[in-house]
Amino acid sequence: MEVKKILWPTDFSENAAKALPYVTSLSEKYQTEVHVLYVIPELGLHEPWYGEFDRSHIEKIHDWERKTAEKRLDEICDTYLKGCRLYVKHIALGDPADEILKMIGKEKVDMVVMATRGRKGRFFFGSVADKVLKNSPVSVVTVPIKD
Repeated sequence: MEVKKILWPTDFSENAAKALPYVTSLSEKYQTEVHVLYVIPELGLHEPWYGEFDRSHIEKIHDWERKTAEKRLDEICDTYLKGCRLYVKHIALGDPADEILKMIGKEKVDMVVMATRGRKGRFFFGSVADKVLKNSPVSVVTVPIKD
């Protein structure tokens, strides 16, 4: 098996971080690139919570989220991925599972390493991990999260 690129999707949760030792270990073993992906949820697709927001308000929220994500990705990559031969940071806007699957094709990723649930997960296996696992054209390593 040849692995050149690993994708690690993160929502910046403690759960997602539990996959990081697997990412670094596999990256060192196979001398791979590591692609780190954070997905900003598209707020314009949700029902209004407290009245209607105009598009400019939603774009301001997305812009703030993007700037925050850039800082967090820099911190993660500089602190935890120094041993990786190459790491590439990505930020996408949309449905997390859809964006992970798109990134696999776009970057020609060979393997995905992710936690079985993210920050919002209440069940052992979350919906994003489930969708990715069932629809991925490449190997997916899932790291179980135990309570």
